[in-house]
Amino acid sequence: MVIKMITQIVDNISFHMKESHDFSFLSKYGKVFCVFDQNDSGNISFGVSDEKIKYFIKVAGAKTANYDRDTMEAVEVLKNATSLYDILKQSSLIQLVEHFEHEGLYIVVFKWAEGDCLFDYWNFGKYANDPLLQSPRSRYKQLPIDKRLKSVRSMFEFLVHTERMGYVAVDFYDGSIMYDFINDTTTICDIDFFRKKPTYNNMGADFWGTKRLKAPEEYIYGAVIDEVTNIFTLGAMIFHFFGKYSESDIGRMYENNSFFPCTEEKWDLSKELYAVALKAVNEDRSKRYISMTDFFRAWVYRLCG
Repeated sequence: MVIKMITQIVDNISFHMKESHDFSFLSKYGKVFCVFDQNDSGNISFGVSDEKIKYFIKVAGAKTANYDRDTMEAVEVLKNATSLYDILKQSSLIQLVEHFEHEGLYIVVFKWAEGDCLFDYWNFGKYANDPLLQSPRSRYKQLPIDKRLKSVRSMFEFLVHTERMGYVAVDFYDGSIMYDFINDTTTICDIDFFRKKPTYNNMGADFWGTKRLKAPEEYIYGAVIDEVTNIFTLGAMIFHFFGKYSESDIGRMYENNSFFPCTEEKWDLSKELYAVALKAVNEDRSKRYISMTDFFRAWVYRLCG
């Protein structure tokens, strides 16, 4: 069944929806200057500016282009996520301003953070059609090693903070991260599915996350999901940031539901750091680091040594 999309325009910015909706409440914050309408989370997001302050505004409850579930489910997820941005507040996390209900919608307002998403899947068609266009992911991989290391340190520090607060990162991947190529800063922009410990895989193989980064337990119904799971995810991300993978390699991960590390020959860093990352992505969770703090310490020790 083909669902017809409609084009809606707010402040001369056009976007696609399954049904039109009244977004006039956005004028309270200024004029819309960009729209992110291709998310599959049930949210549509807007960049809004009053010429002095920029905001990133996430809205759930409207019938967005790529969401096939009940819109109220998206509302509940977003509503429940708002407390996470207060509880896990940290220097690298996007800053929450306010949140409220409005005519069946749930709206969450953040301070705008400059940067580009490191997995902007909604633009993949543009990159395929224009070989001269570089994705943020490609640009990030071309950064000098010291800048990538600084960025990864921000991810470590945020996940150590998450661990200390008694929470687990769920659906944390490169699409949750923005990098500002002008100021060389890293922002965590999406923690909507993070959970308080203890938590378990209640979805089986369809548990949240990308197959490029998921730990084995994220495919097993009833398995514990904890900081050891997060260690695997960050380790896998580090391999993608500092390792060389072909498109066919990535395809194999999706096909086989399994991340695999690149060889040491295709690794940008030292053999000592390769060993640290390799331990993090051991399929046997008992052989990984026991905590994110432990992983971070091992990484810094080998980096400085």
